[in-house]
Formats: sequence, C-alpha cells, structure tokens
Amino acid sequence: MKLSIIVPVYNVLPYIRQCLDSLLGQTVEDYEILLVDDGSTDGTAAVLEEYRARYPEKISLRRVDNGGQGRARNFAIEDARGHYLGFIDSDDTIAPDMYEKLVARAEETGADVVVCDWLARYDDGREEVLPACVQEHPLASAGSACNKIFRRELVGDIRFPTGLWYEDFYFSAMMLIRADMVEYVREPLYIYRRHQDSTMRNNNSAKNLDMLKIMDMLSVHMLPEHREEFEFFLVNHVLLDTISRVSRQDTPDRGEVLKELRAYIHSYIPRLNSCGSYRRENGKRRMVMRLNYMGLDRLAMGLLDMKARLSK
Repeated sequence: MKLSIIVPVYNVLPYIRQCLDSLLGQTVEDYEILLVDDGSTDGTAAVLEEYRARYPEKISLRRVDNGGQGRARNFAIEDARGHYLGFIDSDDTIAPDMYEKLVARAEETGADVVVCDWLARYDDGREEVLPACVQEHPLASAGSACNKIFRRELVGDIRFPTGLWYEDFYFSAMMLIRADMVEYVREPLYIYRRHQDSTMRNNNSAKNLDMLKIMDMLSVHMLPEHREEFEFFLVNHVLLDTISRVSRQDTPDRGEVLKELRAYIHSYIPRLNSCGSYRRENGKRRMVMRLNYMGLDRLAMGLLDMKARLSK
C-alpha cells in the first residue's frame, strides 16, 4: 500500500461529503482512506457508513467514544498500511492531484516529509493562498500535519498528544526534527476551511497554555543538543503566534495567561538579543516579538492593525 489518508471526524455534517468526495477523487494510485468517527452526534455517522458501504475497497471506518482529534488519529496510525501517511481534517478538501504530487516528490527525492502550500477558504467565500513557510528555516513548516505526507518509518512510535490543543504542532515538529530530508511542493493543494471558531482563532485564553505543555514535551527530545532549534520554536510559536493570539482576546484571565507565556519565554531566553532565531527574523516580526517579550503586546497588535489599514 502506497498511501494511508487518515481522517478524524466529529460533527461535520455540512462538510463531510465534500471532504470524502475530494479524497475519493485523488489521482494517486494505491491508497486507503481511514475514517475515525470520534463520537459524532449530528448525523455524520450515517454519512460515513453510507460511504463505507459504497467504497468498501477504499474506505475503512472505526467508531470510538469522543476523545479528541489526536486520539482518533492515533487509532488510525495503528491500522494504517501505507508507506506514507497523510492527515486531513474532515471539514477541509484537497486538490485532486495533491497526493499524487506529494508522493511523486517523495519517491523522486527520497524525502521523509513532503509539504505543500495552503488555500484558505473563509466562511464569507474569500480565498487566500498561504505559503507553508514564511521563513527560510528547515523547521518553518511545523504547525499542521494536514499539508504534508510522512514516511511511515519516520513516524515510528511518535503519536499525537491527547487532550491538548496544538497536538498538530507537536507531531509535525517531531517529524521535521527526525527527518533527514524535507521537500516542498510550492502549490496551494490543501484547501483549508477557515472557521471563526477554529483553535487558531479561539477566545479561550487558558487553553492556549497547552502550547507550553507541548514545548515541554518537545524539550525532552531537543535539549540540550538542539537548543537553537528549540529556541526557533519558542520565538515563533510562543513569543510571536501564541502571545499575539491571546493578546487579541477579551477574557478575564487574558492578563495572567500572557504573564505565564512571557515567563516561560524569559526562563529559556533571558536576553532576547542573544537569541539567534530572533536576530534572523525580518524587521516586522522582530518588532512584534520584542514588544511581546516586553509585555507590550497590545501595542504590537495596534501597530500591525494600523499598518494593515494603511496598506489598503
């Protein structure tokens, strides 16, 4: 079996048919689709059963009690027969030739991981091409597992954390740390449905502290030998992304969460200017990082919003 496509599913009745149709329409040869119904209650389960009955040679279906996306994916990893693993969110779709192109690049180059760009599709119908990487760094595409394929041997015993946000980041970061070669297909082949209530646009400040638990898990594998790479994740995924995300929220505990996030950064990077990953960033990203590091995150967001308005 060349490829296993793993799809955790939970209460996505308006979108699941589009997702499954895009998977069944893939031009890559010799692949399977592993669906894990994570305790859906909205009628999604009936649709999954319908598709399994229509395509028994292509689709397998497992039902589990609700336990989260990471746990559902872990069940499917155990059952996967493919030489490569791919992961799709059940409300998204992909280009018909996405996996053909990713697998072909892996076979041509011997890459352990192959990554493609995104097409973000908003609820109001807008679309936006998003590059997989905004910096030139071997770990820059960590974040999601969905726009990638992974060689099964590379995955080994690594699994998605359960019960935590940012489980995608942990898994893809571990794969990039382990990989000898990563290749990129610079095309927006993964079509990401960008909802207002997604993890990246949430209004739950405290759950963003899960990022620190993820960083602690990564530190076990990275420190002390790979401190520079660990600091890259710190400044990009905690100092820049997570603090900026929480700073835009309106919750009673926002201030305490921000204080804890900054304290975590300071414990590893007591002097920001001494951090090579920070110094290598472009001017705008360094400005936001510096202000976030100093506790002036609202000022950073205000300046970015002003710049965005002026650019229009």
